[in-house]
Amino acid sequence: MGGVLLATLAADIARAQQGASGGIYTCVDRNGRRLTADRPIPECLDREQRELSPSGTVRRQIGPSLTEQERAAQEAQRRKEAEARSREVEERRRERVLTTRYPDKATHDVERAAAIQMVDDVTATAEKRIVELKQQQKAFEVEMEFYKRDPSKAPLVLRRKIAENEDGIAEQQRFIAGQDQEKRRVHQRFDAELAQLRKLWDAQRLPAPATVAPASDAAPAGVRP
Repeated sequence: MGGVLLATLAADIARAQQGASGGIYTCVDRNGRRLTADRPIPECLDREQRELSPSGTVRRQIGPSLTEQERAAQEAQRRKEAEARSREVEERRRERVLTTRYPDKATHDVERAAAIQMVDDVTATAEKRIVELKQQQKAFEVEMEFYKRDPSKAPLVLRRKIAENEDGIAEQQRFIAGQDQEKRRVHQRFDAELAQLRKLWDAQRLPAPATVAPASDAAPAGVRP
C-alpha cells in the first residue's frame, strides 16, 4: 500500500515539474480573439505569437509562418538586399582604386593625353596608308590612259587592282572615322571619371571629425579635490 502511494506521489511531482517547465503560447487571431495554449496555436500561424513562461514573462516572439509564395518573396528580397550591399562594397573598392591611381588632376590629365595620343598614332598610320594607296591610284590612272577610249578593253588584272585600291582607300577612311568616334569616347570616359574624382578628392580634403578626450574623474597628482 505504501509503495503505491509513493509511486503516485512521484508521478504527480513529475507532472507538476513538466508543467512548470513548459511554455504558454498566446496570440490574437484574425477575428480579434485572444487565444492561449500550451503549444503553438494553429489559428495564429499567419501572425505573431508569444511564448510565455509559467510566471507570465515573455520568453520569445514567434513570427508568422509564411506561405511558399511569401517565403519566395522574402528570399528574393534578401537576395536583392545582398546584391545591393555587394554593389555598394564594389563601388567603394572602385573609388579607392580610382583615387589611388589618380591622386590629383595633373595625374589624370597625363593619362588622358596618353590615351588620346594612342588614338592619334593609329589614325596617323591609317592616313599614311591612304597616301600610299593614292600614289598607287595615280599609277593605275596612267596605265588606264591607254584605254580611256574604251575602259572595258583594259586588262582584267589592272581593273581588279584599281577596284582593290578604291576599296582599300574607302576602308582606311572608315577606319579613321571610327578613330574620331573613339577619341570622343575617350574624352567622355575621362570627363566622367574627372567629375567623380572631384567629389572624391573633395571628400578626402574634408577635416576629420574632432574627437573629444573623455574627462578623467581622477584629480591631478598632488591636487586634492
